[in-house]
Amino acid sequence: MRIIHCADLHLDSGMTANLDSKKAKERKIELLNTFKNMIDYASSNDVRAIIIAGDLFDKKVVTKTASNTVYQAIIDNPDIVFYYLKGNHDEDTFLDGLDEIPDNLKLFNDSWTTYRMGKNNQIAITGVNLSDGNKDRVFNELVLNNDSFNIVTLHGQESMASAKDKTEIIPLKNLKNKGIDYLALGHIHSYKEAELDKRGVYCYSGCLEGRGFDECGEKGFVLIDIDETTNTGERKFVSIAKRILYAIDVDISGLTNSSEICGKIKKELKNNNCNEESLVKIVLKGEVDAFCEKDGDYILKQFEDDYYFVKLYDETKLKVSYEDFKLDESLKGEFVRLVLARNDLPEDEKAEVIRYGINILSGEEV
Repeated sequence: MRIIHCADLHLDSGMTANLDSKKAKERKIELLNTFKNMIDYASSNDVRAIIIAGDLFDKKVVTKTASNTVYQAIIDNPDIVFYYLKGNHDEDTFLDGLDEIPDNLKLFNDSWTTYRMGKNNQIAITGVNLSDGNKDRVFNELVLNNDSFNIVTLHGQESMASAKDKTEIIPLKNLKNKGIDYLALGHIHSYKEAELDKRGVYCYSGCLEGRGFDECGEKGFVLIDIDETTNTGERKFVSIAKRILYAIDVDISGLTNSSEICGKIKKELKNNNCNEESLVKIVLKGEVDAFCEKDGDYILKQFEDDYYFVKLYDETKLKVSYEDFKLDESLKGEFVRLVLARNDLPEDEKAEVIRYGINILSGEEV
């Protein structure tokens, strides 16, 4: 039997942190389409169940478009069972407007709930919505049948220790040796799998689409393939995102002008396999000479038409030595000496003052 584990879809996200209103709206629709594409994948690959380990939506108030899209996708695929665990972003508003819950939508509550699947019902899917009222006792109350293939789903931050002051903390040590084969987690937006104990693993599927530059790299879901004869399972990560986000550091130390910098950026983007569908954050690093001609607007413009979205950060440091200007009789040399002699300015501020001053003296815009 094949089961999909996904989480942190955050449907209906505003998407306005980086994008203008037009592209933000486009990305909101793409998030919904990626959700539907995952279901199409499930339908085409004999997947019998989809576990949504929290944060299906991004906020309390869900638009009709988002809620209708999810509801329609569920009822249009009656052969797939959807197991929906609420996350810290989820509310009941999605379900409030329904006349009845579809038969293939299974929910969890504040106590452990187990659903069974498979030829002999030997696959058990167990979950609980963590809350302030149950966080201190719920892990001690988990009892599983060791003869089953046990999937447990939770939403929260992994921890090897208990943290009684935070509802979303999942103390992994309290879940060891419980008979768990696969711990399906949500809350972390990057894929991660690691050993839970000698029997099982825990896994964050990550989100289906990156929304900001703290969610870079391939995004998707986990496909669990269970052999019902041996009661064993294999897993693989499936990338499905429409677009991938990249944060690319570019060391421009020793470069002298914007054209050279653009050449270095182009090389780094190619090395990272960025394409026209990508969202890219370029971060300039390294030390540059005080006289380096570096026009951020010009540099950014060279790449804006090549990618879906590009932003540029300049985190370079100015390389200035008093000795370099000690005998320089130009106006720039005198200016640099005056700034370096100021004892009331921190070194990083001196560098910025020198950078702007040289630009002004060179006739550049500031």
